[in-house]
Amino acid sequence: MPEGNIPQRRVIGRGSIENPKNRFESLGFQEDWEHLDPYDPEAQEPRKVKTEYFDDASQSIITKNNSPDIVFSHSLNPYRGCAHGCSYCYARPYHEYLGFSAGLDFETKIMVKRNAPALFREFLRKRDWKGDVIAMSGVTDCYQGAERRFEITRGCLEVALEARQSLGIITKNALVRRDIDLLGPMAEMNLVVVNISVTSLHQSLTRVLEPQSGSPAARLAAIKALREAGIPVNVMVAPIIPGLNDSEIPRILEAVADAGAGSAGFTLLRLPHGVKDIFLEWLTRNVPADKARIVSRIQACRGGEVSDSRFGQRMRGEGEIAKQIAATFRVFATKFGLAGERSRPDPTLFCPPRRPENRQRELF
Repeated sequence: MPEGNIPQRRVIGRGSIENPKNRFESLGFQEDWEHLDPYDPEAQEPRKVKTEYFDDASQSIITKNNSPDIVFSHSLNPYRGCAHGCSYCYARPYHEYLGFSAGLDFETKIMVKRNAPALFREFLRKRDWKGDVIAMSGVTDCYQGAERRFEITRGCLEVALEARQSLGIITKNALVRRDIDLLGPMAEMNLVVVNISVTSLHQSLTRVLEPQSGSPAARLAAIKALREAGIPVNVMVAPIIPGLNDSEIPRILEAVADAGAGSAGFTLLRLPHGVKDIFLEWLTRNVPADKARIVSRIQACRGGEVSDSRFGQRMRGEGEIAKQIAATFRVFATKFGLAGERSRPDPTLFCPPRRPENRQRELF
């Protein structure tokens, strides 16, 4: 083997394979494989990176949003970081505020808010809270794999049901079916809408694009199970990646309509901060022959760039390709009965939850 040709141990089962430098840190980390024997076949075997969980000591659980192009004003995120590993995830840069990387760290170092249900209860007892719709989750997926172990999302749903707090749930994981026993009674009072993200119907794509999220078939089955339980479901075809999955729009909309979805929406890919380099590396690794074409089409929707942070533009893009995507979506959403107004949870039934046990009684 020529000098300098050092083997790199390939990471499998993750959307990112490296940790780009944190933009807020002066020091970076780079793996060094020079100690490996380039002639040792075991040294070149793919490696798995385990998921680590850390306690998150946050003292608040509700985040207020003032972005004019997002429909919810408050959100609840039980976890920070997301093991789904979606290579395009706009939430990756948030991990940098914790001292981690937006790359492999984001999907392998998960912050767990174990006291989220208690903090949620405390928030709902505030005197000025009137029960406005809260999104779960506005950033990382509340039904990612960690939820099977920690059941924090389920604990928050129990509080919400007790308080008749209206929720809009956002997920791409079929684990949401586990909580039908809570979501069903909430739906009977028009307190909840579940938004399921469907990016592609081809598992060969989702397996590498969203490596630890639910398969397309599992998501369609979740839509069906939720609707059969009387729970309204909206589908988000998100993100649409020009040149990669935009051609699937008609088939996705037909499939989710057949599964029982009541409405559908979409967002266009955006690549803020370090997500740009992570996604471009993903293209190089997974679809090298199509990379130039995909990047060109993304740039055509973003004024020559790959991202646009302007309100009103960042979700939909601009230019002829963006217009074509929007028109295609509109035509087929109408054809399959998904273009109607989305269900909206009713915030008027809210009543503060009971006081936490072993807490001093209120004076007034």
